[in-house]
Amino acid sequence: QVQLAESGGGLVQAGGSLRLYCVASGTTFNINTIGWYRQAPGKQRELVAQISNGGTTTYADSVKGRFTMSRSNAKDTVYLQMNSLKFEDTALYYCNARTFVGSNYWGQGTQVTVSS
Repeated sequence: QVQLAESGGGLVQAGGSLRLYCVASGTTFNINTIGWYRQAPGKQRELVAQISNGGTTTYADSVKGRFTMSRSNAKDTVYLQMNSLKFEDTALYYCNARTFVGSNYWGQGTQVTVSS
């Protein structure tokens, strides 16, 4: 079992920055990829960024150049640095972990609200 706890969301003006945190606990050695998803009201959940066990990061086109995902050396904490935030970045942001055996875990989410 993997538990995920997100934090760092909040209210920010357009153009501002926020840093999200996701702390993983439990059987973290089983994690293959860990990522950030977001879901805005009335929209489907979408992948924002993810990092593989080997350290390769991928980003949604909508956030490339603005968001940076990184992780701690112990691989138990991941960060999402969000710069140049736009109104359309407003969403509930979720941390997700997928294990080598195909299990899928979600955190409770942290709200990001960008005022225009």
